Amino acid sequence: MVSVLSSPNFQWVLMSTILLGLAAGMVGTMTHLRKQGLMSDAISHAALPGVMMAFLLSGEKELLVLIIGAAISGLIGAYLIQVIDHTTRIKEDAAMGIILSVFFGGGIMLLTIANRVGGGKQSGLDSFIFGQAASMVRSDAVIMGLIALLVIILIALFFKEWKVVLFDPNHANMIGIPVKVYQSLYTFLLVFVIVIGIQAVGVILMAALLIIPAVSARYWTNSLFVMFILSASIGGFSGGFGTFVSTFGRNLPTGPLIVLTSAALFLVSLVFGSKQGLLNTYKQTNLIKKKRNVQVQRGDLE
Repeated sequence: MVSVLSSPNFQWVLMSTILLGLAAGMVGTMTHLRKQGLMSDAISHAALPGVMMAFLLSGEKELLVLIIGAAISGLIGAYLIQVIDHTTRIKEDAAMGIILSVFFGGGIMLLTIANRVGGGKQSGLDSFIFGQAASMVRSDAVIMGLIALLVIILIALFFKEWKVVLFDPNHANMIGIPVKVYQSLYTFLLVFVIVIGIQAVGVILMAALLIIPAVSARYWTNSLFVMFILSASIGGFSGGFGTFVSTFGRNLPTGPLIVLTSAALFLVSLVFGSKQGLLNTYKQTNLIKKKRNVQVQRGDLE
């Protein structure tokens, strides 16, 4: 165990998944507040054909090349969702479903082609579907960690602007904040977090890492700043704990463990959350009933 913990590769992978969880928690908060949970799922699935196309064109399984391909494909998917929503009678959620299905189907088809013509170099490409952090090397972890850190910094530096844009874009325009620029930047941040996480978590489960921490944090606070911190903390802990457990387990997949850890924290938040948790809501409901009963009794006495 000590030898594994002291392994530089394990340390790099652990650090990268923690940073991924932190970044996913912060971006997921914005996604949750914009009520675009399905958007993260659509973009994560839309990134798959980009990964496969990048491999087919380059012939190499370099993570940076695959990330670029995934980012391009994810951005195209996000753009097409907006085009469909704005130029047709199809609603945004239906457009997301269409893009999700079509792009994922295309990605599976390209994966089949890559498995036939890859000449052995395609080994491990299917890990992008379900994730496989164990296959990451130091260079992969460094790329993931640096991009995740960049996302965190961009959100932290412009937090005041994000706060106004998220809650009142009209007011943001009035005070000179370029709303369209920040909306475009939000899309880029969402795509970046997804594409760096699909190797560790996979395109199918990546949306969960974006959605669950933010929803969990919402049960504890009404403050946006605190919600960002809590969501990032839940995501970071889930990434680190899932990686740690999978390392010492027997053939335990990292991605599902990260998501299950996040889900366990969600259940805790759902029950014990101080703002909207079931236990607190139950207590408040009983308190209101008792007050009403007291008022009724006093009315009867009068």
